[in-house]
Amino acid sequence: MIEQYVRDLRQVDPTRVAVVGGKGAHLGELSRIDGVRVPDGFCVTTDAFRRIMAQAPSIDDQLDQLSRVDPDDRQAVRTLSERIRRTIEEVVIPDDLAAAITGALARFGEQAAYAVRSSATAEDLPTASFAGQQDTYLNVVGPAAILQHVSRCWASLFTERAVTYRRRGGIDHRTVLMAVVVQRMVFPQASGILFTADPVTGDRKVAAVDAGFGLGEALVSGLVNPDVFRVRNGEVVAKTIAAKERAVHALPGGGTREVAVDARRQEQPALTDAQAVSLVELGRRIEAHFGHPQDIEWCLVDDGGFRIVQSRPITTLFPVPEADDEENHVYVSVGHGQMMTDPMKPLGYSMWQLTAMVPMHEAGGRLFVDVTRRLASPASRAGLLDALGKGDPLVRDALETVLEREEFVPSLPDAGPGGPPAGGAPTPIPTDPAIVTELIERSRSSIAALERDIRTRTGPELFDFLLEAFEEHKRVLSDPLSIQAIMAGMEATWWLNDKLQEWLGEKNAADTLTLSAPDNVTSEMGLALLDVADVVRPLPEVLAFLREVEGEDFLDELAKVAGGSEARDAIEAYLDRYGMRCVGEIDITRPRWRERPDTLVPVLLDNVRIFEPGAAERRFEQGRLKARKKEQDVLSRLRALPDGELKADETRRMIERVRTFIGYREYPKYGIISRYFLYKQALLKEAERLVRAGVLAEREDSFYLTFRELRDVVRANRVDDRLIQQRKEAFRSYHELNPPRVLTSDGEALDGAYRREDAPVGALIGLPVSAGTVEGRARVVLDMAEADLEAGDILVTTFTDPSWSPLFVAVAGLVTEVGGLMTHGAVIAREYGLPAVVGVGRATTLIRDGQRIRVHGTDGYVEILD
Repeated sequence: MIEQYVRDLRQVDPTRVAVVGGKGAHLGELSRIDGVRVPDGFCVTTDAFRRIMAQAPSIDDQLDQLSRVDPDDRQAVRTLSERIRRTIEEVVIPDDLAAAITGALARFGEQAAYAVRSSATAEDLPTASFAGQQDTYLNVVGPAAILQHVSRCWASLFTERAVTYRRRGGIDHRTVLMAVVVQRMVFPQASGILFTADPVTGDRKVAAVDAGFGLGEALVSGLVNPDVFRVRNGEVVAKTIAAKERAVHALPGGGTREVAVDARRQEQPALTDAQAVSLVELGRRIEAHFGHPQDIEWCLVDDGGFRIVQSRPITTLFPVPEADDEENHVYVSVGHGQMMTDPMKPLGYSMWQLTAMVPMHEAGGRLFVDVTRRLASPASRAGLLDALGKGDPLVRDALETVLEREEFVPSLPDAGPGGPPAGGAPTPIPTDPAIVTELIERSRSSIAALERDIRTRTGPELFDFLLEAFEEHKRVLSDPLSIQAIMAGMEATWWLNDKLQEWLGEKNAADTLTLSAPDNVTSEMGLALLDVADVVRPLPEVLAFLREVEGEDFLDELAKVAGGSEARDAIEAYLDRYGMRCVGEIDITRPRWRERPDTLVPVLLDNVRIFEPGAAERRFEQGRLKARKKEQDVLSRLRALPDGELKADETRRMIERVRTFIGYREYPKYGIISRYFLYKQALLKEAERLVRAGVLAEREDSFYLTFRELRDVVRANRVDDRLIQQRKEAFRSYHELNPPRVLTSDGEALDGAYRREDAPVGALIGLPVSAGTVEGRARVVLDMAEADLEAGDILVTTFTDPSWSPLFVAVAGLVTEVGGLMTHGAVIAREYGLPAVVGVGRATTLIRDGQRIRVHGTDGYVEILD
């Protein structure tokens, strides 16, 4: 019976989390590591917690109420969680359970001082630390006090902060149990926290030690600033010694109190450099044992030795891509270039890897490209920095920061593997619209062939067919003529911006010159939804029906409403053309508009409300005329300059070139996503077959397998359910991570900085991508389906891929946290003439919904006006 309720720390390990919780399991494992000293103690098991909960019948009703409360309703959460804690603390501990606990105390010293610490089953996990969510009590003396504080630890499973943390992490309160760790108290001369990886930069080679006098509560509670040591390769490379005016010490009869530190000691270091290095060596041993960077609580006792009182994974570090060597590597984010920095599911990122033109490495559900070789060669380095810098100067700045550490990326000879590709620059092509027409027709023919051939493929044969289809996919993407057309439009844009600023002092003149450029499938998508709005606007029954739409299966019901057949046909025609698109469309697992047409309904209704009939045609024509007028103005002013006729003639040719090719830049992505939808439909049919066969619980479980893993499951008709569950938990945790623009193999995450001094004080700095200045109400929108826009609003969001284009027709400006000069959001902002600034760090938190802001799209900053 005693073993059911009490376990010695040395009897437990990480396999016993369900019995002793995360903290208890880690402490038990720590005590087994050679050279690591952990204070003696025992765990009160989760069986004891279950028994206490069973003796409080009202708990079930209270938990039901708690599960229904909005986690953002702090007052309701506070009230309910306080009531649950009080209920638990009022339960009398049964005699046999109390005897088991006090009997364990007798083995370690009944009147000794103890730390009584909560240890939840959802705590100190690889994907969620839950640090500080439940309670710890120090210097507890005597059996009666121990029992009282064990009850308090049980109750602390329902602190307001723990309840909110679980709700936001999608964790059911009923699935989490509480154990309690009771350990002999340590009375240290110094204590603190050791991070075996730098918690700020993520660098795995740098350890950070926070240290203060007395008990660690002074640091945890923020009572004092700690001394900070940074240690790399056995050497203190940086340190800050703080003035430690207060400390927390234990009282003789139990409990703790704050005390003033003697003025002569306040600025003395809590550790010597040698002690900091020794502590980090101990931390490296713990890290190696657990296989992950660790957040370690330590105490330095009078004998000069360290005691470890807790170790848990650091869950805030961005993972490092796996490499098959020990060399240094530098990775650039794919998501920042593709305007989709959310995590991708395994099927999604593996499909992108299989269809990408360069090798890509996964970490944290995101993809990265290894640019180390190209950085190492002086010949290719300049071109890489220039190309990436034109798209996103923050990426260039981050790479230059890495290059400043000369030892990290050693230079290779120019003829080495990082040298420039053979063949030099592509041959220029004539300015001929027929080239774009031909390229679009090639893409359509290839997709039509895929659609025809994939229909009859099933089982293992489907996967063999898809691997061949991926090669055709890459062949279309690498078509030299397509690449030449894209580069022709981009190079003409750069030429116009550079030359017209040099000759006329005008910034970003190409933004106006490219308005309403032909053949831009993404901008056409936004205008086409205006045409759908024209169909439904005069149909009152249809509008009433659409305002009440819930769920994706509404189109059949729509046809039963007066005028509904006409409206449905218009929506269906739109979906036939654009239904393969969605937010985050590079992840094949994301629901497409064809699968979730209700996503478009709010945008469609906004178009009905904001615009007059014929808005699409008018808007396109207005842009075309504005571009034409700008062209005439620019050419006229150039002719007045020395060599003006020559400059004007060259500029006219470049304007014609940019208008011929710039719209086509959006088409290859449209082709990719069209193919992806066909791949997805075929794979989902296989997943449905696996569900019918009882192999998968639901078809979306296939999304948590890579392409090759799914192929193996189809062949074997068998799946590892634990793998799918682990992938789901990992995917949930990846949402909490912020992917960096640049990541090194040491784990250092770099986002770069704008090196500018030309913006007003307090302005939010970004990258200018579409010229003009606009002032209006900020609408912070994180989900396209929840946009509620008015004419003149400025859209503020994290990122915009092509699927956001239907929103662009209704707004006056754009601000995003992620983006570059030639990413899709920037291209469409220019196409629609919207002043836009992208790459504005934390824009969606620094700008509040409804605030008035001014967007300086020419100079690249945003002012908050109220």
